Amino acid sequence: MKEFLLVFRADYKSMPKTSPEQMQANTQKWMNWIAGIAAQNKLADRGNRLESTGQVVKSDGIISDGPYAEIKESIMGYTLINVESIEEATALCKDCPILLFGGSVEVREISKL
Repeated sequence: MKEFLLVFRADYKSMPKTSPEQMQANTQKWMNWIAGIAAQNKLADRGNRLESTGQVVKSDGIISDGPYAEIKESIMGYTLINVESIEEATALCKDCPILLFGGSVEVREISKL
């Protein structure tokens, strides 16, 4: 098995405002999606959602508010999975709820070096 990092990206500003009921339904979609991966024994770490604010430390010692202001999409969260190939990892992502909101999933294999 190989370990892959799934990075969930979306534009916080363009995400639709939702009612509490819609938020609960969206949360349930995420829980169901993660549960489906776990049921296949492919979930290494469900990860977490990330806050929309943070800081960026640059090589020149400058610290700025982040995420980067010049990019449209921000990293909203992550998950770790164990699968045989990047194709299998990508296939699992096709039903990711972030895609319903115009977001994306970056799939990256974690190096064992």
